[in-house]
Amino acid sequence: MIRPASARDVHAIYDVVRPYAHQRVLVAKDLVEYFESLEEFVVAEVEGEVVGCGALHVFSEAIAEIRTLAVRDEFRGRGIGKTIVDELEARARSLAIRRLFCLTFEVEFFSELGYVRINDDAAALARVKPNTLGNSRMFKQL
Repeated sequence: MIRPASARDVHAIYDVVRPYAHQRVLVAKDLVEYFESLEEFVVAEVEGEVVGCGALHVFSEAIAEIRTLAVRDEFRGRGIGKTIVDELEARARSLAIRRLFCLTFEVEFFSELGYVRINDDAAALARVKPNTLGNSRMFKQL
């Protein structure tokens, strides 16, 4: 089940993201940063337990970023990440945002969802959000 995150979920979100942050796959954040951006997050639950999360960060009326997409290792490969992305895309559509990007090492995963790899110069997105981890920038027109 995918649902909007609540304040009660912040510690679980932190725990889901932490292994990826240690591997430098996702940006490490303090707990307070998750509280500050709580309204951006959705969580995936299995039997009442938070096993995944993702966020939609709006930059302008024209573009938003899918960020902090993470699924606990033991739940990967079950379609949870795709379901989270689908929900975040639906949120973007409801806000009349038609362009999304992400910074990711999971190029194949996002390619299967219709995202295309782009370079920073082509989209001028480097000015919107710098690429601090050296991963791939991907883009999707909704």
